[in-house]
Parts: sequence; C-alpha cells; structure tokens
Amino acid sequence: MEPRMSLFANETGAKIGKRIFAVSQVIHESALPKPTQELVQLRASQINGCGFCVDIHGKDAAAAGETATRLNLVAAWRHSNVFTEAERAALALAEEGTRIGDGREGVSDETWDQVRKHYDEDQAIALVALIAMINATNRLGVILDNVGGAYEPGNLATIAG
Repeated sequence: MEPRMSLFANETGAKIGKRIFAVSQVIHESALPKPTQELVQLRASQINGCGFCVDIHGKDAAAAGETATRLNLVAAWRHSNVFTEAERAALALAEEGTRIGDGREGVSDETWDQVRKHYDEDQAIALVALIAMINATNRLGVILDNVGGAYEPGNLATIAG
C-alpha cells in the first residue's frame, strides 16, 4: 500500500509537517509524564483508525519500557486494573476529546475534574494540546492513507524531516 501523497514531498506540506512536529516537541518536553503521553496518543489513534500513528506510539512506548500488558489493554482501559487513576483521567479526556464529532456533548465536567485532580495547570494544558495534536495528525494520516507496520522506534524526528 502506498500513501496517497507524502506530507513532506512539497514545500507547503513540509512547512505544515515541521510546525506540527515543533508543537509536538513542546508537549513532549513538558512535565506531562511520557508514559501518559504515549498511552493517550495510542488511544486516540486507535479510535481514529490511524494505523500509522498506532504503529508509532505503540512501538515508541514499548521501546521506552511500557509493558505489553498495558499496551494491549489501552483499548479496554475502563475494564482493566493496570492504569493509575491519573492515567485513567487522561485516557477518559482523550476519548471524550477525540469523540466530540460523534454526537457527544464534548468533555464532561466529571472527566475534567479528574484531570485537574491529577495534573497541574501546565500538565493539563499539555494534555489538552496533545489530544488536539494527535487528532490532527491522525486525520492527516488517515486522509493520506499512511499505513502502519514499518515504523522503527525512535525515528519520528526522521519522518518529520
């Protein structure tokens, strides 16, 4: 399977891709825990059906030491006991923020209260931005028909040019 086009194959696409990557780097360097960042990105990517991003975030999380059990249970996190309360709050926010277009009312006050209970202001804004950015990236990946399977852990910067 070949992608419909490469985001980085022309000047406009390369500028867009580099700016998306730059915003993602700010989030990555924030105080939001790295395991939480990967779990959230993996869950949103699963919901959005972006095989390319599922491949990246699953492999990068595993390379960073995430367990196979936790990675395998991300899609069923509500029915597992391997995630902390803070991670559960982040995963709930990721799901509600990702599914805004599914006729839902957006993010519930209960979910937001749980996020604020576990994350300070800087972490919370990084989490919100992370969810927005992974959703944008998922949409690019799905529209352009980027497929998963060939990603080598740690090579995201190389892909972003």
